[in-house]
Amino acid sequence: MIKFIDPDHPFYRPLWVRLLIVGFCAAWTAFEFWHGENTWGMIFLAVTAYTGCVLIIFFKPKTAVVEETKTDDPA
Repeated sequence: MIKFIDPDHPFYRPLWVRLLIVGFCAAWTAFEFWHGENTWGMIFLAVTAYTGCVLIIFFKPKTAVVEETKTDDPA
């Protein structure tokens, strides 16, 4: 399945990037409603809700798997 936003991409790892994206979408939604564009306001409201859910609410960062090195030393 193709995702609109891939939350596993390293770009979305910092919290400030995710908050900035959601904040920008919310500001654009407010801008559209402020100017009386209800259709575009509803479209961007859905985009804001989607990005908020994917990047904030359901975001689970991948943890780096550290592999242990095996040695022949029994100590």
